[in-house]
Amino acid sequence: MTLTTNLDYQNWLLTLKQQVQQSQQKASLAVNAELVTLYWSIGHQIAIKQQDQGWGTKVVEQLAQDLKQAFPSMKGLSRSNLMSMRAFALAWPDFESNSIVQQAVGQIPWGHNILLIQKLEEHEERLWYAREVVKNGWSRAVLTHQVESRLLKRIGNAVNNFEMTLPQPNSELAAQTLKDPYNFDFLDLNVEAKERDIENALMKHITAFLLELGSGFALVGQQYNLNVGGDDFFIDLLFYHLNLRCYVVIELKADKLTPKDVGQLDFYLSAVDGELKRADDAPTIGLLLCKERNRVVAEYAVRNKTSPIGIAEYKLSEMLPREIQGQLPSIEDIEATLSNDINQVEKGKA
Repeated sequence: MTLTTNLDYQNWLLTLKQQVQQSQQKASLAVNAELVTLYWSIGHQIAIKQQDQGWGTKVVEQLAQDLKQAFPSMKGLSRSNLMSMRAFALAWPDFESNSIVQQAVGQIPWGHNILLIQKLEEHEERLWYAREVVKNGWSRAVLTHQVESRLLKRIGNAVNNFEMTLPQPNSELAAQTLKDPYNFDFLDLNVEAKERDIENALMKHITAFLLELGSGFALVGQQYNLNVGGDDFFIDLLFYHLNLRCYVVIELKADKLTPKDVGQLDFYLSAVDGELKRADDAPTIGLLLCKERNRVVAEYAVRNKTSPIGIAEYKLSEMLPREIQGQLPSIEDIEATLSNDINQVEKGKA
């Protein structure tokens, strides 16, 4: 038996590969954190010198020339990047003393940091998105999309009855998993699109759909056939959430919400719990996505339901002004970036 077919050797090799990859990742994060710290320090000193000495923007141009001459092989010392360092230092005045900021901002690439300070003014908003980049590994294109679609404002905004139907901390985690509205502008459908058109388009762009749903969603099936007592029922979209450890039933409605829609979803949740749910799974959660919903009606519709249900609107291409839509990465860009990230992860596992 050769080493290439020896199971013990192959398992040992896999362990060593994982150790090397983890070490490379740690080294990369350490290098990135050191670079961000250096850039903050340079930017902070530029701002201080300009304030104390009354120097204008010409000092930045001169400094760029001198630093390039001193470090000819080092990238990132251009006038524009020095100005970005100054802006970065002004945006994070407590970077040096605040370990929370350092842990988030210091771990994301410099280009991501520049994007955040260019597009967001609020300190807490920038910090929230920085943490999400660290947690989810977003590329710059994906981060752009999430900021432009105002993800922070939509998270946890769906009408739901989770507090009454799920134990803590599951109820809070489930509420933060949903958002309102959901942004389906990547589908390139108009507001008159029918339910099946939307459903099929979501499956065609499943990568972008999963990105919009958020981390943890794994697709189980479209028009999932559920046989109950000999009768067939078809769930629009069935997912399993890896973090919540439960099935998630998503029903699409191409018109305004009615209480009858909630009743149908409630039945599906009971059926999934009875037919699919395992003993160690959490209760199945339902998400009703509708073109339009009256929030008060939605709250009444779920109030006395014993199944955990969330209700949210979805928006098609009219959600954002045309000029903003043009600045978003295309669906092809997002899917290509995510596919590349997935391939890298798979290669890392090999």
